[in-house]
Amino acid sequence: MNIGDAAKATGLSSKTIRYYESIALVVADRMANGYREYEDMHVHKLRFVQRARGLGFSIEDCRALLSLYEDQNRASAEVKNIAKKHLSEIEAKITELQNLQKTLSHLVEHCAGDHRPDCPIMDGLSGTQHETNPTTEKPH
Repeated sequence: MNIGDAAKATGLSSKTIRYYESIALVVADRMANGYREYEDMHVHKLRFVQRARGLGFSIEDCRALLSLYEDQNRASAEVKNIAKKHLSEIEAKITELQNLQKTLSHLVEHCAGDHRPDCPIMDGLSGTQHETNPTTEKPH
């Protein structure tokens, strides 16, 4: 099948498929005329990468996972280690986002939102208000 058919079969854009080929992630065969020819195994690999990327795995993680997928003698521990590392990164991002949410919620809560120019949000963003973290604020 050609790249357009592969795109339809995977739900990826032709541009994304070309990108994956340019970084040697999933490389199609070439016909005599130079056109890409995608077999079922290419489509399967593209779907694999699509699902992995959907879970937030990096391109390099996808490369490692594809390599392990193709290796019938792989140890599942290798796959698990990649997934555990990625899960730890996700958990760290969640913690960071929760801290951002607390800080911004605190700033929004303490802004009067009236006609006066005084605004804890602006102070917090400019760094002139030092106690913007709700966990460190002293009770009034």
